Amino acid sequence: MDEQHRLQPRLEVLAAALLFSTGGAAVKLTQLSSWQVAGFRSGIAAIVLLLLLPETRRGWNRWTFLAGLAYAATLILFVSATKLTTAANAIFLQGAAPLYVLLLGPLLLKEHPRRSDIPFMAIIALGLSLFFAGDTAKTASAPNPALGNLFGLASGITWALVLIALRSMSRGGSATAGITTAAAGNVIAFSICLPLALPVLRIAPIDAGAIAYLGIFQVALAYFFLNRGLRHVPALESSGLLLAEPALNPVWAWMLMGERQSVLSIAGGALILGASTANLWWRTRAQRT
Repeated sequence: MDEQHRLQPRLEVLAAALLFSTGGAAVKLTQLSSWQVAGFRSGIAAIVLLLLLPETRRGWNRWTFLAGLAYAATLILFVSATKLTTAANAIFLQGAAPLYVLLLGPLLLKEHPRRSDIPFMAIIALGLSLFFAGDTAKTASAPNPALGNLFGLASGITWALVLIALRSMSRGGSATAGITTAAAGNVIAFSICLPLALPVLRIAPIDAGAIAYLGIFQVALAYFFLNRGLRHVPALESSGLLLAEPALNPVWAWMLMGERQSVLSIAGGALILGASTANLWWRTRAQRT
């Protein structure tokens, strides 16, 4: 039984990562605008989260709102990036958030980078540069890669602000900061997007299905699993399991949309993911010694 109790929360974190990873492909399946996809997805997700998890309805304060605002920006920017560039570019550019956390940490958290962090962050920065040096030719699934890459870059910065806010809130003893921020962010994203999403002139069955899937499964159910799993899985280990999201996101886009990546984009993503994985391994090793 002990082995089962150890395995179940890790499977829950992994299930969350798998659900998160399907976002890029699902966003691309719908013909609705970025505002409509981001807004309706967040509206559905907010309702499901507030119904499924009672803790999302408690403990809201100004810090919840500020963290939720940064998360709402991340949600909207990620959808916008995914609509305009490849799914791989969108997720890997957002995945460079640790670099911005390192740069902003001394100012916002009074936490200074360790010397061992710097080589990994330099590799992430190199990976970022490759996305903007690569091919920006338009394709059916990536109609404006240059602009989409900028949105992806911005989503990485706003996601870093979310991580910094959660770190700050955890110092204050908040045990539910992550899940309340997720609920608040989806409420705010829906509120921002709704005026720009209306009117909806036409919605096909595949659009309705994609939006329902995104809101219920890709966001709400994923956070449900993540919230359960994180209670019993150490932070560093859960971070490693969650790396399945950026690794699988472009795979789903390739399988469902036939979306191909440029050589430089693949190299940039490999550098970002590889540096993040190596840094995680190094920190785990340092804690054990």
